[in-house]
Amino acid sequence: MSNFDCVVVGGGMVGAASALSLANLGLTVAIVESKQPVGFNETQALDLRVSAISLASEHLLTQLGAWPQLKQWRMCPYKRLGVWEHQASYTEFNADDIEQSHLGHIIENRLVQLALWQQINTHSKVTLFAPASVESFIEHENEIVVSLTIKSAEKECGEIEKITTQLLIAADGAHSQVRKLAHIGITGWDYQQSAMLINVETQSSQQDITWQQFFQTGPIAFLPLPGESELGGYASLVWYHQKNEIKRLSALSNEQLQSEIMQKFPQRIGQIKVINKGAFPLTRRHANTYQKGRVLLLGDAAHTINPMAGQGVNLGFKDVKALQTVIASAIGNNECWHLPEVLSRYEAKRRIDNLLMMTTMDSLYATFSHPSPAIKLFRNIGLKMANKIPFLKNKALAYACGV
Repeated sequence: MSNFDCVVVGGGMVGAASALSLANLGLTVAIVESKQPVGFNETQALDLRVSAISLASEHLLTQLGAWPQLKQWRMCPYKRLGVWEHQASYTEFNADDIEQSHLGHIIENRLVQLALWQQINTHSKVTLFAPASVESFIEHENEIVVSLTIKSAEKECGEIEKITTQLLIAADGAHSQVRKLAHIGITGWDYQQSAMLINVETQSSQQDITWQQFFQTGPIAFLPLPGESELGGYASLVWYHQKNEIKRLSALSNEQLQSEIMQKFPQRIGQIKVINKGAFPLTRRHANTYQKGRVLLLGDAAHTINPMAGQGVNLGFKDVKALQTVIASAIGNNECWHLPEVLSRYEAKRRIDNLLMMTTMDSLYATFSHPSPAIKLFRNIGLKMANKIPFLKNKALAYACGV
């Protein structure tokens, strides 16, 4: 039976980053993941799933050695963020105002994961179990015994293997199996809306701005993507609306959807050509606790947030950094780093910050979807006031960027 200091379940962006960050502290780490990421080829089409990687997340990915590879592949920096409901209330955030060269980068989720896996594959402290899944675990006084199903092409049922660990990390997403096995409950709700992701060619070449316009039915957003297309550049459009409307839009042909976009999106979008599309429901989930004994929840296993401001994966990377700091501090102070009372410091560092961001996004969502003319007037005055109080505006921007 193999023994590890830490077992991370889930090898996505947050799981891979947490495994690397702990391995860099000298801990032996196992990653359990259901499938390995597909390798990168520059001829591959842009994925639909992208993230706005903040400055704080960029710093973490640099520390973990993944950022140089991402720069060699493809990413799109953005310097400005525009927000408005009516054009008269247009508010723009600029990296210059917080003395930064950019606010973040739009990067495909799969490439972030793949760049982290490249570091994992060469790290002597990390062992990969993939494809594999966790069937059960038992926490004893001095160790956790984890039962895995190791899958293979030769055997349909897979083989059962047991490993032991001092710390079990659930980074296996919003429907976390480890969270369920640990009997950790969640609170939350469905927003009764869906988001449609639409990759398009744009008349304009690559831009340095991402923007969002609010409607009562939900916002529409523009995210610049890297590369040059036949039309000019590329972008990701995000269309929030009621579930039935997104279902209708998803059933349209690319040409029909293109016509709908040109009618509903602002003129600043210019001419576009739809090349890919997909949709997902909006949900809000928050685990009742991030810790149970020596089991910890990170990323979407602990919290899912309204994606309106693109903070989901950035909150997950903040979780990773907080856990790394807690364990590094314990090791440095000659404490037993895997004691529950030490691990509880992770939740103390992250729960309030995550809840604050989730509540802020929920408040924005509720405010901009409210039909009252008085509320509508109030929110547009609020956007105008943001331009008149640059100190508060820049404070909010710096917080969102993690600087």
